[in-house]
Amino acid sequence: MFRETLELYIKRIMDFLIYTKNYFIRKNPLQSVTESIVDGIKDFLTVKKKLRMAQYRLNYHRHQLNKMEQLIAENSQHSFLKGSNLDQKR
Repeated sequence: MFRETLELYIKRIMDFLIYTKNYFIRKNPLQSVTESIVDGIKDFLTVKKKLRMAQYRLNYHRHQLNKMEQLIAENSQHSFLKGSNLDQKR
């Protein structure tokens, strides 16, 4: 009886180890962890470059918006939009 239970426990442990080995072969969690760490380091090292690009895009869009507002104000017939230029037709 003791021998049978011991064999059963050993068989269960062997099955568990086989399942674990197959899981590591199929999923390879160590490789995914190392890839995520490398990606995190790359992101951390390129943060300043990304920030500069975002600031450049923001300044570019701000400049485009100011140009559009200026063109709208110049072509508008409302004097309060023109600032110092008054509408000559009035």
